Amino acid sequence: MDKNSFQRAVEAKQLDQIVGTFAENAVLNSPVSFKPIKGRPAIRQLLTILLKVFQEFRYTDQLKSNDGTLGLVFHAKIGNRQIEGLDLLRFDEKGFIRELTVMVRPRSAIEALQKEVGSLLAP
Repeated sequence: MDKNSFQRAVEAKQLDQIVGTFAENAVLNSPVSFKPIKGRPAIRQLLTILLKVFQEFRYTDQLKSNDGTLGLVFHAKIGNRQIEGLDLLRFDEKGFIRELTVMVRPRSAIEALQKEVGSLLAP
């Protein structure tokens, strides 16, 4: 799997392709959920919501580490709030995402994200 597949799929807003970049047992650490989101079906549920909530989403920078970890800096809007964030991707031996950690700033953006997304993730 090409490590840039995730970025291309997100930029194209192609949910099936985004989810296909994750390992079956992948973990997503979200700023709006205390517990990690585990497995493709649960990750799909969150990504479906995020594709609707984020407006004007774009990646602005790509950071690579020697161990293969990839950082993708993004900017977007949620309502009238500007949001800046980082998708930190760690891959398995086949190139699938085994862990995605999403970090967001500023606090007002996190609060807006929580308001829009948090209640939809509640069991």
